[in-house]
Amino acid sequence: MLYYLFRFLEQFGIPGSHVWGYISFRALLALILALMISAWFGERFIKFMKRKNISETQRDASIDPFGTAKKGVPTMGGIIIIVSILIPALLLGRMRNIYLILMIITTVWLGFLGFLDDYIKIFKKNKDGLSGKYKIVGQVSIGLIVGLVLWASPDAKVRENVEMQRQNQQTVVVHKSEPVKSLKTTIPFVKNHNLDYGQAFGFLGKYKTAAGWVLFVIMTIIVVTAVSNGANLNDGMDGMAAGNSAIIGVALGILAYVSSHLEYAAYLNIMYIPGSQELVVFLCAFIGAMIGFLWYNAYPAQVFMGDTGSLTIGGIIGVCAVIIHKELLVPILCGIFLVESLSVMIQTFCFKYYKRKGQRVRIFRATPIHDNFRKLDSQLDETSRYVFKGWPKRQFHESKITVRFWIVTIILAALTIITLKIR
Repeated sequence: MLYYLFRFLEQFGIPGSHVWGYISFRALLALILALMISAWFGERFIKFMKRKNISETQRDASIDPFGTAKKGVPTMGGIIIIVSILIPALLLGRMRNIYLILMIITTVWLGFLGFLDDYIKIFKKNKDGLSGKYKIVGQVSIGLIVGLVLWASPDAKVRENVEMQRQNQQTVVVHKSEPVKSLKTTIPFVKNHNLDYGQAFGFLGKYKTAAGWVLFVIMTIIVVTAVSNGANLNDGMDGMAAGNSAIIGVALGILAYVSSHLEYAAYLNIMYIPGSQELVVFLCAFIGAMIGFLWYNAYPAQVFMGDTGSLTIGGIIGVCAVIIHKELLVPILCGIFLVESLSVMIQTFCFKYYKRKGQRVRIFRATPIHDNFRKLDSQLDETSRYVFKGWPKRQFHESKITVRFWIVTIILAALTIITLKIR
């Protein structure tokens, strides 16, 4: 909104109004504003929740053997995150941009889905919250909406990158002059950096493009659902999900910026995506909201984000990766989320498999995998056999586990960007 106001005032020569046309100015302002809102609003939100006695009830103090009680800590802190993202995005973003609109819809949609889950847990006293199938339906629905909009919208176009050889045999990257609807996506470790979904259906002849778009929509659904659930599982320790998400947000912000800059896109041999610079504004608001939330969520937490926050931040990451055609980099960038999800899937599958044989076998001491590093032998199920019972050999403090997971995410974020030059 402010963008349009100051662009209008620029016509009358108002000093300083021209700076609103710079993406760097609006992006950094969004980060600062989001941080300030989350810090200011967070304090008042926590006080309100405590006054109304709206807190986490199913947490057990014994989960933290170092003495910090988890009961009585307010939850639904994802509301702080959502408010801190939406206000800067609405004030500083270009609201006619299709990508920004999709990010706002995703934030509200998944925020509402997570809010329902937290509401049922807290006010209906149902520790299971919203049924898993309804969560999946909600996540699949927003993935479907995003995929279909990117398919149908005339504003969602790219200028594809093409390698050309000059007379001196030097290879240069140029971008096609006209933006087009494209089924290409960036793939790591491949020379031309592009994978065309439509090529998988070459046998369909003239229908291969339509089939490629169907595959693209399915891929969008998978990415959004998987990352949203991965972030949800990662939210199990103070500051864990918020810190990891902030780091991932920085990497996505860099990728969105270079994708919106013709020269940088040519240098990295990736597609040029007109309009994706507005994602930088949104992601800076996202990063600021995460950092501001960490002020209260760092160990020992004064507030938990709940599913209101975790489902939302995962969905934001997934949708952003799809928009900038970097969804195939998600397994590297969101490696922590992937490992968290895989640990739960492996544990559940193996336990059910051996249970049918009359045995109680677990692979890890606890899942998601971060819980494996703080579980004491005295807390294990004595009736079960653990494949990796001796790993790790000692227990770690919650804050140490969190920081080490952050470090791993920083490494993965760096590797994600590096892959653009390794081919």
